[in-house]
Amino acid sequence: MRLRLLDGYPGTGPALRAPSAGRVPGRLAGVVTMTGSGLSNQFGAAVGALAFPVLGPLGVVAVRQYVAAAVLLAVGRPRVREFTWGQWWPVLLLALVFGTMNLSLYTAVDRIGLGLAVTLEFLGPLAIALAAARRRLDACCALIAAAGVAVLMRPRPSADYLGMGLGLLAACCWAAYILLNRTVGRRLPGAQGAGAAATVSALMFLPVVVLLVAHRPPTAEALGYAVVAGVLSSAVPYLADLFTLRRVPAQTFGLFMSVNPVLAAVVGLLVLGEGLGAAEWAGVGAVVVANAVSVAVPRGGRGERGRGA
Repeated sequence: MRLRLLDGYPGTGPALRAPSAGRVPGRLAGVVTMTGSGLSNQFGAAVGALAFPVLGPLGVVAVRQYVAAAVLLAVGRPRVREFTWGQWWPVLLLALVFGTMNLSLYTAVDRIGLGLAVTLEFLGPLAIALAAARRRLDACCALIAAAGVAVLMRPRPSADYLGMGLGLLAACCWAAYILLNRTVGRRLPGAQGAGAAATVSALMFLPVVVLLVAHRPPTAEALGYAVVAGVLSSAVPYLADLFTLRRVPAQTFGLFMSVNPVLAAVVGLLVLGEGLGAAEWAGVGAVVVANAVSVAVPRGGRGERGRGA
């Protein structure tokens, strides 16, 4: 949902350096920033949902893609004229995955609510992390996460399986985004690849913008909601993560990111009135616990999780 610079979790990239030890005030500032970033991300998604009646998920995502492109173009400053085909093809695939990820997630939010949609999307990075693991603990984490998903997708009269499927599609896209980011990060310096991919993704949504303006002109209020969603879910988290990862260890960052499904469920309740039952909270909790344990427990010298662009 947010701009992601790291393979497994948002915000880390090869240009970032590990924070120096013993800087307590800096780490405290980092924790405060992480909290603000997570809340901004989920509030942005909730605000975007307020524009669904007018723009629909497709229109909101289109506006969001343009905000993301503006941010990453300013930061990455890609020199596209110098790109080779070997650099362009992963960028183009990344652009396609980026747009599909956000569209499937926002459509899932429209159908099943913010908390459940974000929880299902979070299975993407969790699956990538567990697939490369060889510990029994990680196998247990996978079983816990699977149990949580089984609870969330259990048969019941009110179940929206299309919405759940879209949430899982968003998870698959996030996993693909992780793998493509590694390739782009190896072939292009800094955030050039991310900037180019975001721009191409925004251009893919140009026909959507034209159709919206021609056939169903958006109201100023709905357009404002969509722009605010882009700022809160793209620009703010991106810049906040750059600040945070210079002050806290990547493992701490990854552990904090694990609570995003809980933040999404709480924001969905407060802003959109989307309440979850006890079983749904249990499912969300299982995914969060599996992710948190997988990140928090050291991997015995295997290196930090999620190095890449």
